[in-house]
Amino acid sequence: MAETTRPTAVVLGAGPGLGMSVAHRFGRAGYDVALVSRTDTRHSRYLASLADAGITAEAFVGDVRTGVLATLDAITERFGTIDFVYYGPASTDPDNLPGPITEADSAAVERAMSWVYPAVDVVGRVLPGMRERGRGGLLFAGGLSSVRPMPALGALAVSAAALRNYAVTLHAGLDGTGVYAGSLTIGGVIERGDVHRLVASQPAEFGDLAGRTLDPDVIADAAWRMYSESREPEGVFSVFD
Repeated sequence: MAETTRPTAVVLGAGPGLGMSVAHRFGRAGYDVALVSRTDTRHSRYLASLADAGITAEAFVGDVRTGVLATLDAITERFGTIDFVYYGPASTDPDNLPGPITEADSAAVERAMSWVYPAVDVVGRVLPGMRERGRGGLLFAGGLSSVRPMPALGALAVSAAALRNYAVTLHAGLDGTGVYAGSLTIGGVIERGDVHRLVASQPAEFGDLAGRTLDPDVIADAAWRMYSESREPEGVFSVFD
């Protein structure tokens, strides 16, 4: 097992938008970074970006829906400890959105929950070590439909609400342990991300993005403050009134 003198931040669901902003923000704070995404297609670009910023990082292939615990074990073997986890895998593919809530059945809800159950498994893997050391953090990214009725998102609203509730309840349960948990609730298209690229490429279908985007660097800065100050259980970032 490799041992480092720096803490390690794991970015689950590393993408060009918020995932990489979180990686850079925690890297600037002195963390080594482990990136996890479903394929290695963009890993070399991500790692070069972090290396240019003087951040030690390594990339791993892993998919929360098919099992990511072995990937977490590999990260622990590489870095020694996991001190922070950002849980931000996509809840669904942009071109495979569910039907409206009036058409959702139990099978649709079960499919939507496929990105929530692994969050519990991830916590089960990393939390014991964090509690033993008396420090650490877990942040879960989800959608605004968890707190605002958005019928068009259908079953995703159910899973988003479940993940948010899990995060804020975990925050309460960890009070006084030195370990932080929280939720990033996001309403809007995140700049530089895959959804942003898709929506921007089809203005006739999705309309003008002006005023409807969120800066991932701003959210990542807020994520760092939430974790480092260990107070607020939730940050809400929305372009909607």
